Amino acid sequence: MSTGETSLTYLQTRWGLSPGTVTPGCFASVMATGIMSVGAHLKGLTVLSTVLFWLAVILYVFFLTLVIWRACSHNDGLRADLHNPSKAFGFFTFVAATNVLATALEGQSHFRFALVIFSIGLVAWLILGYLIPFSAVLGSSTSPILTQVNGTWFVCVVAAQSVAVAASGLKANLPTPAAEVSLGSVLAVIAVIAWSVGVGLYLACAVFVGMRALLHRIGPADLDAPYWVMMGALAITVVAGSKILEGGTSPIFAATTVIIAGASAILWAISTWLIPALVLAGLWRHFSHRIPLGYSAALWSMVFPLGMYSVASTTVGKVDEVPSISWIGSQWYWIALTVWAIVFCGMVWSFVRSTNANAGTTVQG
Repeated sequence: MSTGETSLTYLQTRWGLSPGTVTPGCFASVMATGIMSVGAHLKGLTVLSTVLFWLAVILYVFFLTLVIWRACSHNDGLRADLHNPSKAFGFFTFVAATNVLATALEGQSHFRFALVIFSIGLVAWLILGYLIPFSAVLGSSTSPILTQVNGTWFVCVVAAQSVAVAASGLKANLPTPAAEVSLGSVLAVIAVIAWSVGVGLYLACAVFVGMRALLHRIGPADLDAPYWVMMGALAITVVAGSKILEGGTSPIFAATTVIIAGASAILWAISTWLIPALVLAGLWRHFSHRIPLGYSAALWSMVFPLGMYSVASTTVGKVDEVPSISWIGSQWYWIALTVWAIVFCGMVWSFVRSTNANAGTTVQG
């Protein structure tokens, strides 16, 4: 193999820029960019929200094309990832990314488009929600499975809660009174079911991570960016709960109001507590153990939780009428946007360097 081919292989592996190397969690960048668009919309930054939204759409179409191509021409690798417990849960990023785009469209008053996109996300969630646990856990040859538990497992929680967020948002913005009776009641049931399933999945994933930490040490090399999804999963659960509370009148909403309102406040507090813990874990990983901090696609798994925490704080502060929490969300958005910009610039710079290195070695060869 020539030096040029080696460099090209490195580029494709690092970036997933080919059907054979695209990773299950490739839609994390769409999730991160999409939630930053939603946050900008909540702050009234219309131009920024629009730019981020269309960037998220471009990334979504790009990775969707690669994933479909991979399913058609590289299905052996795809099946291997489905049976890999450390990677398979990354497929849920497609569900979350789809519903984040639906939420952004709903916020821009594009109800029909949002409903279509949400329907795709809902069907994907129903399929993957049963397929991934069976293929990655029951169908895996890895033993023990517990050693493969990592932060990506919490993406299944994010996927469930993204369904709840999109469904409750659509429920609150039905275009006609007649839709309130039929479509509205269906969306309300979907939102409550998805929220409840998401809470249950979070408890299960938290137990699995705890068991791994106790029985199989989580070292500094293992404690990577996807563990931030632990906080992001709580934040999106808070957003889903808040959306349900402000989603209008519905019997199932009324029956669960007390539970969801109390749980949302508690989960917001826990997600706030987790942020310093995750920051300290990062310092321990990169400074105490000197693990290099460079660009990797996994960093998008940290950006999304930061953006979601801003939206969660803004939303729950508004619903619970606590201005101080809304203020936290408003100010936190700038932190999340800064991290998004750093990771995005790191992505572009890493791509340019990799491309230049490939071009240079090809010429020399």
